[in-house]
Amino acid sequence: MRYAGLALAFVSAWCFAFSGPMAKYLIAAGVTPIEAVWTRMAGAGLLLVAVLAVVRPRALRIPGSRLPFFALYAVMAVAGVQALYFVAITRLPVGVALLLEFMAPVMVVAWVRLVRKVRLARHAYLGAVVAVVGLGIVVEAWQGLRLDALGLLLGLLAGACCAGYFLMNDSFGDDVDPLGLIAWGMTGAAVVLIPFARPWNIPWDAFTVTAAPESGMRLPVLAAYLWMVLIATVVAYILGVNAVRRLSAAVGATVASLEVIGGAIVAWGLLGEALGVFQIVGGLIVLSGALLAQMATPGTKPQPELPQPEPVADLTAPDDPAAETVITRS
Repeated sequence: MRYAGLALAFVSAWCFAFSGPMAKYLIAAGVTPIEAVWTRMAGAGLLLVAVLAVVRPRALRIPGSRLPFFALYAVMAVAGVQALYFVAITRLPVGVALLLEFMAPVMVVAWVRLVRKVRLARHAYLGAVVAVVGLGIVVEAWQGLRLDALGLLLGLLAGACCAGYFLMNDSFGDDVDPLGLIAWGMTGAAVVLIPFARPWNIPWDAFTVTAAPESGMRLPVLAAYLWMVLIATVVAYILGVNAVRRLSAAVGATVASLEVIGGAIVAWGLLGEALGVFQIVGGLIVLSGALLAQMATPGTKPQPELPQPEPVADLTAPDDPAAETVITRS
């Protein structure tokens, strides 16, 4: 299960890596970033709901007691990550906003240890910190660090929502079908984002043209959109959720940091955005952090700490020689 989970997390990170480059084709054709996010969530959500309604309708059933969980997942784990990040980049350099969002591994490790009281291997903590340091080098966070206070807050909130995504994927039980959760999460996120994206104003004719972001390769915008929906969203989310279920939120979040490296490589191949020395060095550091996190996975999920046994007096008759014997509670 350990190696299957790591393989799923690795492939999921690479699928997610296509989201940014493919979105650039939509933006080059005249679609705004928030409109691109909305079309991505709406397309993926409707597709999954339609497919599941035919092949696996029971996956779409939401237990009444789980309605708040589904609502929170849609608002925080899906819509919150996307919307807060795109608002943050209007006030911060993109690289800095991305680094703040990918503080998620450290936030997850802190939450699991301090709130869930789960003992993690040292490699989990070290891997999360090393991955964040590597990300800082990849995005050259020291450039333009005259940070806007509101932008900084929004970026950290995006990271908190991202951490919530991993924690929620790690916490639901057998009464929730992962495919149904993803389908309703994306559909709900699209509904939440309607006031911001205003889909009635989206230039839908942009999906009928061919575009090339700056010096990038020319592609049909519709093809880029379909790839973003099918591979960078549907497949990426399904693999990612199942990876966290097999590993843990802490390890899954750290391995997901590889998305930044994958995105840089995809951007280099499709958009002609060359990798610099800092991106290569930082990428190797991120990879090291992911490998450290993998070493923290013993084959099963970390178990909560159990309370220490307490001495309990043996209640025997006073004249029993064993009256002074002390036993422990299992």
